[in-house]
Amino acid sequence: MNANVSANNDDAVVIGIDFGTLSGRVVAVRVRDGAELATAVHPYEHGVVSRTLPATGAPLPPDTALQVPEDYRAVLRNAVPKALAAGGIAPERVIGIGTDFTACTVLPATATGVPLCELPGFADRPHAYPKLWKHHAAQAEADEINALARRRGEAWLPRYGGRVSAEWQFAKGLQVLREDPEVYDHTDRWIEAADWIVWQLCGRETRNVCAAGYKGIHQDGAWPTRDYLAELDPRFARFAEEKVAHPLSQLGDRAGGLTAEAAAWTGLPEGTAVAVGNVDAHVTAAAAQTVEPGRMLAVMGTSTCHVMNGTGFAEVPGMCGAVRDGIAPGLWGYEAGQSGVGDIFGWLAEGFAPPEYVREAREQGISVHDVLSRRAAAQPVGGHGLVALDWHSGNRSVLVDHDLSGVIAGMTLATRPEDVYRALVEATAFGTRTILDAFAGSGVPVAELTVAGGLKRNAFVMRIYADVLGRPLHVADSDEAPALGSAIHAAVAAGAHPDIAAASAAMGSTTRDAVLPDPGRSAAYDDLYAVYTELHDHFGRGGSDALHRLRALRNQSLSS
Repeated sequence: MNANVSANNDDAVVIGIDFGTLSGRVVAVRVRDGAELATAVHPYEHGVVSRTLPATGAPLPPDTALQVPEDYRAVLRNAVPKALAAGGIAPERVIGIGTDFTACTVLPATATGVPLCELPGFADRPHAYPKLWKHHAAQAEADEINALARRRGEAWLPRYGGRVSAEWQFAKGLQVLREDPEVYDHTDRWIEAADWIVWQLCGRETRNVCAAGYKGIHQDGAWPTRDYLAELDPRFARFAEEKVAHPLSQLGDRAGGLTAEAAAWTGLPEGTAVAVGNVDAHVTAAAAQTVEPGRMLAVMGTSTCHVMNGTGFAEVPGMCGAVRDGIAPGLWGYEAGQSGVGDIFGWLAEGFAPPEYVREAREQGISVHDVLSRRAAAQPVGGHGLVALDWHSGNRSVLVDHDLSGVIAGMTLATRPEDVYRALVEATAFGTRTILDAFAGSGVPVAELTVAGGLKRNAFVMRIYADVLGRPLHVADSDEAPALGSAIHAAVAAGAHPDIAAASAAMGSTTRDAVLPDPGRSAAYDDLYAVYTELHDHFGRGGSDALHRLRALRNQSLSS
């Protein structure tokens, strides 16, 4: 803690940093009431590396999604000083800094924390780079991990709804071993970016309980056993104990203080408290005041993550994990999600909008999304005659299968772009309803739903969701909710609030009943949801393997 500013001082400020998919977002927050004093954004120079490797221009395989670690450091050097300057905030007022990351974003590093892609001779090796959450090229490894766990009756598998994801640590690690053993052998630490950035800030390696539990298959104090991993591949036997295992830190704890180097990057005082790392959706629960049991939070952006606390454990098919202390200490944190939401809307708006729609948007000073939303909003429920499956980036929950792909059924020559746009929005809402049904069917009812993320600003999308779900939507007030959540955790780490629940109550903010369902439209959506469910189960639960065959043919064609 900064010795010049007491944690109880009304002027005390904390910094929250949200490392997203394309940029890092910084918010400076007043500790006593959560007032956001300033924000700043720094786009990643390299964005998502999915087509060619920056160092060589070499083409990358399908479903690859990498990032460049220096882009993360650039956020510290640029956005933090920019936020301080924008708010006229003296650095001495800042008592803590907290961070969050997309997950599972994981990277290979040396024992001192140097990413392998920064070592001589490794810049041209794709597997030496961080693998972003949307890296889905490890589906074959995930399938193998799941099949073996089922055969062996591994006790941890039910904690993940019966299937772990290709997005997570072990599948990605096994892919590295299989495809580039030299990178695997040089990897001392296989570490979440959420923990790596904290290492950069305070010079001390930590592992947060959230990422370890949800993305690292850590349950009941243990990782998957050496025997299990050896049966996957003898070379993988010591993966957990040698590359992943590390004492876990609780959320809201102090990881350490800013090093002199990190202080120079950020413009903050050396020794400023650094909070233990966290995952973007889970840290947002504090900002949205949803840490109490039964309050589900949907963080809706390019993808959607659904998180909720409960008082005990129950098996929910297809969830992304149930982790003790995973969102807040003392409770069971549940997670589910959808791999593509805003990405799907963007795919249509950016790639298939007719020229006249683009011209209309330009003339009116609005986005193509707004044009499509306005046109689609006028339709009655079911008027487009379409149902879509929201699997353009695979299915995270409840099927946990990233080899699935999107489907649009019912198209005719009369189908317009706004029809497809509305059907895609409805499909993502149906996907969320499927997740809520899975929780309710497993004895974990969702008492209420709060929305955060960029899509909360699209009134059309929010109306569709309220009607499809048949329930009111509460909305997190902050437009920088993950960064605010990280700032709230920083306040706890600095000693300004006693725990996450107290800090959330003081610094978070939500508008309750912000969007209400229309009973007539909700009833009409029941019929469309029945068709969605029929197609969902046909293509996703074994009625047809057509989507898997198409994916295999595509991959074979691209790799030949």
